[in-house]
Amino acid sequence: FKMAVVPLCLLLLGFLPAQARTSVARPGALPRVRLRHLFQQRRGLGRGEGYAEGSSSTGLTCMRSQVSTQAVEEMTSWDIEAFSPSKINLFLRIIGKRPDGFHDLGSLFQAISLGDSLKVSKLEEGDKDVFECDMPGVPTDDSNLVLRAANLFREKTGVKNGLKFNLAKTVPAQGGLGGGSANAATTLWALNKLFDFPATSDQLIEWSADLGSDITFFLSSGTAFCTGRGEILESVPRLPQRKVYVVKPEKGLSTPAVFKNLDYQELSEKDPREILRYFYTDSDNEKYINDLENPAFRLMPELKEIKEKLQTFNFDAVLMSGSGTSIFAIGDPANGEDTFLSEIDPLKKKFGLQVFKAHFLNRGEGLGDWYEQPSSAE
Repeated sequence: FKMAVVPLCLLLLGFLPAQARTSVARPGALPRVRLRHLFQQRRGLGRGEGYAEGSSSTGLTCMRSQVSTQAVEEMTSWDIEAFSPSKINLFLRIIGKRPDGFHDLGSLFQAISLGDSLKVSKLEEGDKDVFECDMPGVPTDDSNLVLRAANLFREKTGVKNGLKFNLAKTVPAQGGLGGGSANAATTLWALNKLFDFPATSDQLIEWSADLGSDITFFLSSGTAFCTGRGEILESVPRLPQRKVYVVKPEKGLSTPAVFKNLDYQELSEKDPREILRYFYTDSDNEKYINDLENPAFRLMPELKEIKEKLQTFNFDAVLMSGSGTSIFAIGDPANGEDTFLSEIDPLKKKFGLQVFKAHFLNRGEGLGDWYEQPSSAE
């Protein structure tokens, strides 16, 4: 085995540019564990959080197609690496349509440990940005939220350096989980740290509203009551730690399509602040409400079938997140996790479901504090 490893190391190094060879050609730069990881990727073993059996065949193909890039990336030194979480809406009330075409809402957002990994390195002043991502279909031009956030940060702070980004995606798109918004928020925080905090937390929050509605939330502590378009944050106490299962069908829905099918006669009449209070009392009142479920279910009837199946496992709560198409279940399933995964398997095959296990996630209040990467055991 040792005789086989040495030629492979030399072969890998031979295909790297000179700068990269300099950075890795030192004792211990290519430990055996990294080679083993490379071999696992050759066999298609995923590194994403959650259950591998929930991954689509497209995702596995993507992993295989990125092997050489991933091997080189692992041997590259990055200036900063940050975890980019996702979110669920514990309740979502639509208040009404605004003159600007957006909708006023009231919602309790909670960050969860299902997330992506963002790596950043500083380039020279005037250098062009470099953006790499392992998920097919993610734009790599200036329309990407990571690059938009970087451009906004430079505009606001006067930083002139080019930047290199590597984004490893796990959060599915069109799931109502805010994955892209979290990537943008993580970029703002990471660049602020990388350039020695030229902006305050309040400034980052203010700037983030220019990029999108959900981005501001991820700059909170991880639990927040959001109003306006979702960009107005109100600090609320952290909630008790809870386990979350996130179920995402292969198909997605666009947020504009869901809002277009909104029937205002179907909206809940409960006051959002009253619902919020229920989460901090022992009240038995119905508090898990999402006004976007009905229009989403009309567009994708299978979502209702998935939710009803999840409800048979007696979770503490089952609800669609945001505008869909992810549905989350809080707590433990009746008869245990193994039974749950086994009995939901027919729906996984029918609708191409991905199933992720996560938990509530929060961060510290300090300017340099961020969401911690969950351990592989979690």
